[in-house]
Amino acid sequence: MNRTLDDRPRTPDAPAPVLGARPPAARTASAVPRPAGRALLAGAVVAGPLFLAAGVAQGVTREGFDFTRHAISQLALGDAGGLQTVNFVVAGVLLLAGAAGLRTVLRGGPGATWGPALIAVFGTSFVAAAAFPADPGAGFPAGAPEAVTMSPHGTVHMAAGMVGYLALCAALAVLARPLAARGHRTWALASRLVPVAVLAGFLSSAASVPAFTAGAGLGLCWLAAVAGRLLADVRQNA
Repeated sequence: MNRTLDDRPRTPDAPAPVLGARPPAARTASAVPRPAGRALLAGAVVAGPLFLAAGVAQGVTREGFDFTRHAISQLALGDAGGLQTVNFVVAGVLLLAGAAGLRTVLRGGPGATWGPALIAVFGTSFVAAAAFPADPGAGFPAGAPEAVTMSPHGTVHMAAGMVGYLALCAALAVLARPLAARGHRTWALASRLVPVAVLAGFLSSAASVPAFTAGAGLGLCWLAAVAGRLLADVRQNA
């Protein structure tokens, strides 16, 4: 006669079967973020490189634009400025998507709350920068005065950039925790050091536009690298 699961002999140390319990493999699989979450996180991987590539392409083709004197934000000015405005919006949307994906990937672990929230603030700052363009100055666009006269929309643009990059620096420091928890200690250390370089670039912006651009670009690229590292981990576990 066939015996049921409960009739089978058990050693004294063997735990009794629990009704409705899932096997370990099923519990592990359920912890893996869904493909939609991984796809959203990819937005944070491509946002920075895409924004910088589009900005460089415009900068080398726009008449009168000089990377040693003009910030990438100023590309939103002039007759062809609509391209850079779209570039800001696309980057902002991708970063917001990346923040949503990051929340899914980090759910229940270190950095799961503040990391995505700060990246969302960073993405929102790009949308705000698109809505409130920078002021002309340093002779760009053609006919603009050398001195920059701060306007209300230019002030909002600068404030959005400042808040956004402060949020990015904080986010990178927060993301050092999940990186370390996954065994990526070198990545975690770099995520704590990169914000220092980003802030140094911002502090020297008044004296050196290239330093400002390099700091901003470094922040975008390192965020892309961190998001890519976390995404690779998720795919490997899946």
